Amino acid sequence: MNKEPLIKLSNICRYFSFGENVVRALEDINLQIWPGEFVAIMGPSGSGKSTLMQIIGCLDQPSYGSYKIFGDEVSALNRDQLAELRRNMFGFVFQRYNLLPTATAEENVAMPAVYAGMRRHERLLRARALLAKLGLSDRADRRPAELSGGQQQRTAIGRALMNEPTVILADEPTGSLDSTSGEQVMELLRSLHREGRTLLLITHDERVAGWAERVVRIHDGRIAEETLPKEQNRPSVQAQTNGRDNNALVSQAFAAARTAITALSVNLFRTVLTLLGIVIGVAAVVTMLAVGNGSKQKVLEQITSMGTNLLTVRPGAPGIRSTGDVAVLTLLDAEALAEMPNIEIVVPERSGRMTVRFEGADYSTSVSGVGVGLPFARDWVPARGSFFNSRDLDSYGAVAVLGQTVADALFPYNQNPIGNYILMRNIPFEVIGVMLPKGASSWGNDQDDTIFVPVTTALVRLFGKSHLSTITLRVSEVKWISVTEAAVANLLRIRHGREDFRVRNSAATLEAANDSQNTLTILLGTVAAISLLVGGIGIMNIMLVSVTERTREIGIRMATGARVRDVLLQFNTEAAIVGLLGGFVGVILGFIAAFIISLFGVAIVFSIIPALVAFICALVISLLFGYVPARKAAMLNPIAALGAE
Repeated sequence: MNKEPLIKLSNICRYFSFGENVVRALEDINLQIWPGEFVAIMGPSGSGKSTLMQIIGCLDQPSYGSYKIFGDEVSALNRDQLAELRRNMFGFVFQRYNLLPTATAEENVAMPAVYAGMRRHERLLRARALLAKLGLSDRADRRPAELSGGQQQRTAIGRALMNEPTVILADEPTGSLDSTSGEQVMELLRSLHREGRTLLLITHDERVAGWAERVVRIHDGRIAEETLPKEQNRPSVQAQTNGRDNNALVSQAFAAARTAITALSVNLFRTVLTLLGIVIGVAAVVTMLAVGNGSKQKVLEQITSMGTNLLTVRPGAPGIRSTGDVAVLTLLDAEALAEMPNIEIVVPERSGRMTVRFEGADYSTSVSGVGVGLPFARDWVPARGSFFNSRDLDSYGAVAVLGQTVADALFPYNQNPIGNYILMRNIPFEVIGVMLPKGASSWGNDQDDTIFVPVTTALVRLFGKSHLSTITLRVSEVKWISVTEAAVANLLRIRHGREDFRVRNSAATLEAANDSQNTLTILLGTVAAISLLVGGIGIMNIMLVSVTERTREIGIRMATGARVRDVLLQFNTEAAIVGLLGGFVGVILGFIAAFIISLFGVAIVFSIIPALVAFICALVISLLFGYVPARKAAMLNPIAALGAE
């Protein structure tokens, strides 16, 4: 006989507090169990025998006393160390079987090996071999609901044997079975004992206890009677030290993923509703940012189309709103500005609205008298015909270049305007060109709804005034545009004797518009991100419900050796799958929604970066909001979890 007992309990006490009341479940228990013994612990209901088994199986810890396995103290071990003992040392056979209802018999049997780090193909081979040994090879793919009570109990025994444990703990293994099935289970347990396994049987039935070679009777939490161990040769048994196979961590992750998918599919409708929150959030982010970026690009293109290397001089003192026609700027000012360094082109302009007539058709439009440099300053050239030249300017020529909108209005049905005469102020102007279509400006105005004539002609023959409404300057070097802006303002102050004008820098306008559009895009993204956050809260709520519903499952996993991080991995994997699936579907729907919106004329810019960020945020939010429920699950008491309904 071995000199060292396998299990040694010394003065074990277990007390439970219920308010001011204290229940003494176990009181001063002293017990030794030797390797290879078959021991039955008997007692009536409420005697404390199940509590004793829970302490021996490391599912619970004593309030006082010493518990040693092969001489090593157990009472002070932490949660993960106790889980390791349960995984390697003990195999549990419960009265209520405690099989996972969503897993097959094969998967139930193989479950402890997941936490032992065994690779998938290895644990499935072993599970099938155990089921064959137990006469269940034809039931390997059946779920517990498809098995009889005896078959379920044999499946539970197979699970108990999966990690080759030193001790089999059977709690009322025949309590839920008919007599025939009970006999079969006891025959099976005795055969395991004959193979050299240590069996500890909890029962209140004398007939069941009769199968054991030794009986310990317990009453009111104390050992009332105990037969002595039989003197016989026992197998030499050492504590199991099966560590995890670190190379099989990937296999464990895949096992967690498969379990998560199964759990999510069981409550499919609830899972879809949970996914919907993430899907809507991600889709909103993708769509909103596509709209925001599209709007930004459109505005910037419109401003850029007017030139980013331009300075615009307008009449009126800064900060004072002008009323009426301010006679400040003249052609002489334009000529003086043209002599300045870094000024490449000067375009004086005088504009106003008037009615244009062609063959009885009247059309109201904007008429601008401009200099010959406008096509170069604005990068806007004629599509047909030509722009007027210096001779037209010097001779006050009655020539006109039409915008595309005006050309379509006055010359429908693809008529050629070139060479025709239009009337403005009853003065005939020859059409010599039609500008390329420009589109709407950043302020929403139709830039093509205009007519250009020489500025000299406009001042004398159309407006009857000598002052300008605008002077546009194109600079040679954009990097010096701010310096040039200051020089222009200084020159005009000297010429006018006061600051009765305003100079606008198109580059600064572009930058301001860019900042404004960025703010709008961020605002849209923030609004969409809030919906993504709401989806994360939905995940947390559903995961908390899932933990509550699956408390018994968590207890079963802990009883078979699951550590804190194993339970965390399981539930965080479920949250991650929700985030991954919701993020993927949300990105697809976001692109589809943005495409549909673009069909209504809204500017859309698709970008992979916002979609990727939204997808990653969905995953991170899912993990963050899934962690609290996962932590709650991991910190459950194994006994309380197993007893949950």
